[in-house]
Amino acid sequence: MQLFLYEFSRWAVPLFLSFIFFFALLRGVKVYEVFVQGAAEGFQIAVKIIPYLVAMILAVSIFRQAGVNDLLAQLGKPLFTFFNIPPEILPLALMRPLSGGGALGITADLLSAYGPDSLIGRLASTMQGSSDTTFFVLAVYFGAVGIRKYRYALAVGLFADLVTFLASVYIVNRVFYT
Repeated sequence: MQLFLYEFSRWAVPLFLSFIFFFALLRGVKVYEVFVQGAAEGFQIAVKIIPYLVAMILAVSIFRQAGVNDLLAQLGKPLFTFFNIPPEILPLALMRPLSGGGALGITADLLSAYGPDSLIGRLASTMQGSSDTTFFVLAVYFGAVGIRKYRYALAVGLFADLVTFLASVYIVNRVFYT
């Protein structure tokens, strides 16, 4: 059975792409021309979003280098302690809306320091898997399609980040520690 799954996983993507290619040929689609046209459009979009990416990367770098993350973690520690939330998780909660790579680095540090089966490890893993990088979405996806008025999207995205944080805390405590 394992050999079958190994071979299937090796051949799944090439077979799927071959199926698409032959299905398109049967439908009369000029596959190469359509592929080149799509690649050209993709390149234009990539060039179009570069300024938004640079702005977002700069903002995240300033946020981290200025120590705002650590300052907010220290300020939020009493509130987190009152609600029985490990304060070590706050830097991840603050970084997750800003940077997926930064959040992944914090998650890796937390897993290394506390272990994956600890409250902090489980909470970090749940938060990492249940939220998205709000500012990245606004910068890249909204920038790619030219949306300039995203005030409400920012508010809703940050509210969703807060809800996923609170839901992660509730669910991890309920599933593993009740």
